[in-house]
Amino acid sequence: MTRVIAVHNTGGPDVLTPEDWPVEAPGPGQARIRQTAIGLNFIDTYQRSGLYPMTLPFVAGNEAAGVVEAVGEGVDIVKPGDRVCYQGVAGAYAAERVIDADRLIPIPDGIDDKTAAAVLLKGQTAFYLLFKTWPVQAGETILWHAAAGGTGLIATQWAKALGATVIGTAGGAEKLALAKAHGCDHVIDYRTEDFAAGVKEITGGRGVDVVYDGVGKATFEGSLDCLRPRGLLASFGNASGPVAIPDLGVLARKGSLYVTRPTGAHYFPTREDRLESGKAVFDAILSGSVKVEIGRTYPLDAVADAHTALEGRETTGSIVLLP
Repeated sequence: MTRVIAVHNTGGPDVLTPEDWPVEAPGPGQARIRQTAIGLNFIDTYQRSGLYPMTLPFVAGNEAAGVVEAVGEGVDIVKPGDRVCYQGVAGAYAAERVIDADRLIPIPDGIDDKTAAAVLLKGQTAFYLLFKTWPVQAGETILWHAAAGGTGLIATQWAKALGATVIGTAGGAEKLALAKAHGCDHVIDYRTEDFAAGVKEITGGRGVDVVYDGVGKATFEGSLDCLRPRGLLASFGNASGPVAIPDLGVLARKGSLYVTRPTGAHYFPTREDRLESGKAVFDAILSGSVKVEIGRTYPLDAVADAHTALEGRETTGSIVLLP
């Protein structure tokens, strides 16, 4: 038996239920891992609430790090004792689990397990957004919403290392200072300022080349007003609710703009894609280009408190659960 956090009915954080479930032996192509650190991400809250439908009941969570305990038939890409991590596979809120071995990414020396669990999903998200969705070039100007969040702190440092001018939004003096210390050239308090007006002032009326928006409904309209003509809005999250565009003509009126809604599943469909992006993330950390901030840790059984803090915008950096 192993400790898991199960969801039997969708809803608020109170539906996250600590339980003991059996752990099966790994089958062909699988590995059993003992998890040492578990990352918490907004997608976990979307699945828990029902915004992203899941088959009930399910074990929550999508990202973790740990040690391979056993492998099934035909597995030669990992072996018992290997330190590994993964993201994008539901069932991560558990002390032990079985997973397809090709989802596992080796953790290099110099990266501890908590850092790996805190950074992989967020770092791979930053990777595809900055290198694939809109390949950021030196001299460009970008806007990143929620710049003091887990993904934001990684991405703004990375974008700065690429030579971009980085504008970040956050709420409150503490978060603004954190964003400024992690790559943002300019910061705007979205709670007290008109961020679109602030962006236009910073850019001399031109607007930014690309907006990266994981907030969703609350920032969508303003984000369009931040873009230069033919700029791109990459909407990659729904922290404030999902976005709808009832009138596509708004994109024409605001400058022949582009909008995309990317997901990691489509950027990392193969093991090779996952290894490439994982290596890029860890290389950026080891080189010093990206420093990982773990804002809070919680015992696994206290995951409801962690969800409440994340959804209440009470956190900065990454949240890690400890089995």
